[in-house]
Amino acid sequence: MTQRRSVVVTGVSTGIGWATAQVLIAKGFHVFGSVRKAADAQRLRGAFGAAFTPMVFDVTDEVAVRAAARKVETDLKGAPLAGLVNNAGIAVAGPLLYLAIDEFRQQLDVNLTGVVIATQAFAPLLGAQSPTIQTPGRIVNISSVGGQNANPFMGPYCATKFGLEGLSESLRRELLPFGVDVVIIAPGAVATPIWDKAEAVDVARYANTVYAPALERMRAFMLSLGKSGLPPETIGEAVHLALTTPKPKTRYVLSPDPFQVFMTGILPKRTLDRIVGKRLGLLPEG
Repeated sequence: MTQRRSVVVTGVSTGIGWATAQVLIAKGFHVFGSVRKAADAQRLRGAFGAAFTPMVFDVTDEVAVRAAARKVETDLKGAPLAGLVNNAGIAVAGPLLYLAIDEFRQQLDVNLTGVVIATQAFAPLLGAQSPTIQTPGRIVNISSVGGQNANPFMGPYCATKFGLEGLSESLRRELLPFGVDVVIIAPGAVATPIWDKAEAVDVARYANTVYAPALERMRAFMLSLGKSGLPPETIGEAVHLALTTPKPKTRYVLSPDPFQVFMTGILPKRTLDRIVGKRLGLLPEG
């Protein structure tokens, strides 16, 4: 029997990470998936069976991530790692003029620094320490359409996704000597629990600012996106493609509204400013 290829996926407790693990396991991969809670590890082990190995760590904890990488190396018994999917992330929302700096730092720490920590820990298992490995693995970074077009009040999140796009490009070129490719997956709205959290966003602390009405409109918009978003399995299929196709693209965009993505790519930024400003009531009257 052919040995399963192995992939590390961070942040698999729900949403895109969970669906990615499900898709990859169904297609014959063994998935090492990270979660932050032991209860989630137990739940996923029961759901996915022997083809899934849970790892309990926070991507910002360098010591824990490196310990997990050593455990994966032991489990692989000399076999290469086929892929690393950097999926773990959070979304911090709020107007940048009033956002708590600790929240902004946390956003950067999880979505950017966490990617670097995981990449440094697992890249050697992909072949990024010896140019002679016959089958180098690939790194897939889960970005967003917000990595090239930023919405108001999503500045912290979009800053990390813009940053991830640049980080991925630099990394892809730095890994050329090893043959380890880096591919970006950039989803639009996906029907995952992250959108449900929009309802819990505390806009009351901004009630005395000019942004209060626009924040309410933005929250309603985000909740509607969650209901009309892509199934997370669609992203899992794209990850599988990025890991297995002979010549992957550098970036795959998936959106429930491809025309909107197309328009934001061709319209002048000032035009988009006016469109967004009008929809959210951010333009000065008169």
